Amino acid sequence: MAIRTSEAEWRGDLKGGQGEIKLGSGAFTGSYSSHSRFEDGKCTNPEELIAAAHAGCFSMALAATLAAAGHPPAKIHTTAKVHFGSVPGGFAISRIELATEGSVPGIDAATFEKTATEAKENCPVSKALKAVEITLTARLV
Repeated sequence: MAIRTSEAEWRGDLKGGQGEIKLGSGAFTGSYSSHSRFEDGKCTNPEELIAAAHAGCFSMALAATLAAAGHPPAKIHTTAKVHFGSVPGGFAISRIELATEGSVPGIDAATFEKTATEAKENCPVSKALKAVEITLTARLV
């Protein structure tokens, strides 16, 4: 079983502090801050990284599911929107919206949507995030 590692360092208090996130692979190192998390700062934030992980995982799961059914996709493009904000008692991720478009030769829209729903249920990141509502919009292009 694969083990993936990343790290984060935070300096200072929540409001005025700042940090750096590093992926274990070295593929990304980036700054994050309270401003980038709760407002519109230019740095990254944990929720943006969750969105990237979910979009990537789902796209791979959908491609695998389609290929296993005999319909390898030419392209899958997925956007994940992680909704994060104030809730009673603090802050939380309240919902994740997945929107995917696929170019898949030899398949109809209904089959694509059904396969996308199956991939959402079986994507490892979706499984890890089951405590949050995850919606899906799937479109064959």
